[in-house]
Amino acid sequence: MKIVFASTPSQEQEICELIGHIYSNIFPLYFTDDEISQFEQLKVLHISKKQFDEIGTLKDAFQVMTSIQTVISILESTELNEQYTDLFNKNAANLNELGLFFPFEFEQFENAKTMKPMMLSIYSKADNELLI
Repeated sequence: MKIVFASTPSQEQEICELIGHIYSNIFPLYFTDDEISQFEQLKVLHISKKQFDEIGTLKDAFQVMTSIQTVISILESTELNEQYTDLFNKNAANLNELGLFFPFEFEQFENAKTMKPMMLSIYSKADNELLI
């Protein structure tokens, strides 16, 4: 008999928040709104209730959270260095193995950073909000 600890609702919520952070804070730095819209259609990092059930275990949930946090940390760094290539690609592969579609390699973000001019994005969070 084997005992497995299930993931918690707070872990599922954290995973959703991390994915939201990628869409609103990371992708707009590297890609256009049209490209991000295509990512949504392709269900990049989309997670359904069925996938949460497949992730299921506490260990898998922590692996998903850690991989997403690592990718975020690398992509938010001021300079994308070659030293991060293996770490990024390993965590991207982990996400794919755990059932989250993340079809990127480090080089794509390096190239996208140099090609994309700074623009406003409908996906990025507002810098200020008016409370009414």
